Amino acid sequence: MQAGIQFFSAIEGEQSESEYFADCLDLVELVDRLGFDHVRTVEHYFRPYGGLTPNPIVFLAAAAQRSKQIRLITGAVLPVFNHPLKLAGEIGMLDAISGGRAEIGFARAFLPHEFLRFGRSMDESRARFDEGLDAVTQLLESEGVAFAGKFHEWPETTSLPRPTQRSRPPFWIAAASARETFINAGTLGHGIMVIPGGTEALVANIAEYREAFRSAGHEGNPRVMVAVHMVCNTDAKVARATAEEAIEKYLSRMVAASSEWQDTLSKDYPGYDKMITAMADETFESQLESGGAWVGTPDEVYEQARSFNELAGPFDTASMQVNPGGLDVNIAKTSVELFAAHVLPRLQ
Repeated sequence: MQAGIQFFSAIEGEQSESEYFADCLDLVELVDRLGFDHVRTVEHYFRPYGGLTPNPIVFLAAAAQRSKQIRLITGAVLPVFNHPLKLAGEIGMLDAISGGRAEIGFARAFLPHEFLRFGRSMDESRARFDEGLDAVTQLLESEGVAFAGKFHEWPETTSLPRPTQRSRPPFWIAAASARETFINAGTLGHGIMVIPGGTEALVANIAEYREAFRSAGHEGNPRVMVAVHMVCNTDAKVARATAEEAIEKYLSRMVAASSEWQDTLSKDYPGYDKMITAMADETFESQLESGGAWVGTPDEVYEQARSFNELAGPFDTASMQVNPGGLDVNIAKTSVELFAAHVLPRLQ
């Protein structure tokens, strides 16, 4: 298993936006030096939950200048809110700026307030995702692409800059619980990004993903990334107390951003109202129990990672949130330094 870090802002008054990004970029420089696999950030809007990165590519371009080796992953861009021509050009630009270190994760979006403000129907979510992903793929892999879809149309066009990685950067698909998403990702040959929870269903969906990947005859191996919170300290009590406060803040802001699901139904999101309701019951303890948080001493964090990997894996990489809820950057730096020294070598 490899490991990298992810940023999902979820801050509200803990620090200014400029301070937050300065801290994040300091962490990028540190984990690059320590041999981590990647840095990743999201696309969300308008709320403390993720809303500081409306364009993850902007942040990753800055991260590229503070690092030399680490992979730069969008986790994820949202085709439903982006024109494919613009998105393909931005991806090519990030790949060039980083010297070919970009990896692009795509997601369908799931927050009703974002659909409302962008004037998009949630019932078009899957169709817009599929069309957007197809269009961006064509634009990156080929020159002179003409496109005619349900939502987008253009004459023969060559997207610039051309990708530094040929034929394009690796792709990832974010998946929550929809079996169809896992199967489609495998069929297309992309990696899959998941979050812990409902372990039995998650294991079944990942198995479906791997089978679809193999059945489609893709070269290489299917790739699975799991997103977790991580706080590591030589004192287990300090780690736990620190993590509990930060993760509870993160969870409360996630629930606030998802609150419109109480009055929302969509054919493209069957059962999401119940899933979001269940989110409101999530706590620090439930995150620990499900494997969504790795907290404690280096030995404890290693055992949590190993146990989760045996239960629901194997995973190729863990994407760890080390500063949830505005957690102090010095605490996050301690976590990644201890993880790099005492956990990562054992996982690898």
